[in-house]
Amino acid sequence: MATVSFQNIQKSFGPTKVIHGIDFDIGEGEFMVLVGPSGCGKSTLLRMLAGLEEISGGTIAIDGKVVNEIESKDRDIAMVFQSYALYPHMTVAENMGFSLRLRRADPRLVADRVAQAAKILNLEPYLKRYPRELSGGQRQRVAMGRAIVRDPKVFLFDEPLSNLDAKLRVAMRSEIKALHQRLSTTTVYVTHDQVEAMTMADRIVVMQDGRIEQIGSPLALYDRPDNLFVAQFIGSPAMNVVQGTLRRNGGVAHVEAGGVRWPLNGHGGPEGQRVVYGVRPEHLSLGGADAPVQAEVIVVEPTGAETELLVQAGDAQVIVVLHGRTHVRPGDRVGLAIDIDQVHLFDAETQLAQRS
Repeated sequence: MATVSFQNIQKSFGPTKVIHGIDFDIGEGEFMVLVGPSGCGKSTLLRMLAGLEEISGGTIAIDGKVVNEIESKDRDIAMVFQSYALYPHMTVAENMGFSLRLRRADPRLVADRVAQAAKILNLEPYLKRYPRELSGGQRQRVAMGRAIVRDPKVFLFDEPLSNLDAKLRVAMRSEIKALHQRLSTTTVYVTHDQVEAMTMADRIVVMQDGRIEQIGSPLALYDRPDNLFVAQFIGSPAMNVVQGTLRRNGGVAHVEAGGVRWPLNGHGGPEGQRVVYGVRPEHLSLGGADAPVQAEVIVVEPTGAETELLVQAGDAQVIVVLHGRTHVRPGDRVGLAIDIDQVHLFDAETQLAQRS
């Protein structure tokens, strides 16, 4: 296990700056996920930690030792790539032990490490097979096994599940998380999939345009996003947002948008302020004619355990997630009940959260 520290990290490709002074620390044994849209700089940051990309400014330290000028092979890290990067002419066992053989390790040590990793990953029946004889999930486990064999201080994962189908991604998420709980090795994991981030991370770094938007535990980011970007990026389906104006009627605040009054609970702010009203789909439910918001059902999507509705409320389209099933159909008029304790309010200009 090791600590990792990023201090004022910057990266430029020619005149184009892609990482803008990033600072954060990763604790021993922590599973840290870097998440954000494509092009936000998360993979570049990981590659700089791995020593595969030069650092334009700032320092990266592993266990307190600055590694800026240390070659990748000497950083005591192991990286699992999106493409698996297996040697097609080598068996599973040979692929897993290759890095140790390259260092001229004792053959008995190599065999022992490979056997141990194969047992952890349930790869024992496949050790004599070649990559072409394996499924996508098995190949990814081999890539993980190759990293385990090295017994590194830090594991790095660069979007390792993006080539797998949806069902296999879910299974592999569980396998990687179980592996981390078993080995307790410090792990840095890059993904654009916020569901992966939410289900796997101890903490999440949300990035956009080469900057950090927020760092925190999955539920902290979900419950208390610092800004509109984090609010909409974390959570699936995404948070509903409505552009409107803050109004007060007899001291009771609401957001007026497209002829609809969206209720609030104790949010401050001046009368007439332009705001963005946010509420997650699961914090909406169907009410009667006296519900604060009236809407028309556009789409009904049953998924079995839940039903997802797309409804039109004034000028805004919002998603409602209901537990179980419903008899409503497209074209029906429905009332929307809102858990006002779960409403989020953002300044329309700065997009920063306004806390009550």
